[in-house]
Amino acid sequence: MSTAEIHRQITGDEIAHTFEEEGTPKIDLGVYAFEDWVALAIFWVMALAVFLQFFTRYVLNDSYAWTEEIATYCLIGVVFIGASMCVRLSRHIQVDLIYRYLPGAVARTLSTLIDLIRIVFFGYAIKLVWVYIQIIGDESMTTINFPKNYVYYAVLAGFVLMFARSLQVALQHLRQGYSILERPGAYDGFEG
Repeated sequence: MSTAEIHRQITGDEIAHTFEEEGTPKIDLGVYAFEDWVALAIFWVMALAVFLQFFTRYVLNDSYAWTEEIATYCLIGVVFIGASMCVRLSRHIQVDLIYRYLPGAVARTLSTLIDLIRIVFFGYAIKLVWVYIQIIGDESMTTINFPKNYVYYAVLAGFVLMFARSLQVALQHLRQGYSILERPGAYDGFEG
């Protein structure tokens, strides 16, 4: 028995038609929310600042000191505003193993309690960040004359968005009768 493969000649027109048959996948930007775009914009500002730091340090041999500080503060914005994206999508680290062994009513109660604790935590964090902003006042950044409190307003905005998204997620869990902790497969697409 021969293991040789048999190939037939394909014309250029046949190859061209294979591209026509495959439909162009539609791009759906509707899955992205406001905070996704803000975090992306801040990320690119940070990337440009890091590139400028690298370029001035290693190519021009005379680095700009302010680029490092700007990149650091942009990273803070990306983290806290991007965290609201994770709250919206239920993508923060969580332990769901225990829910497999709990009775359904207990698992549902515990999941609702965790939703409430998360809402209270983000609400309290909003209060703490607001108090911190009031304490630092108009303190300037180290290398540029720009108030540092704007950086912490981004942190405050991130916590406000996380608070709002955690309310949305809790309401979604109440409406559907389960959370990602109870049925992770429903969120990952593995459950039918």
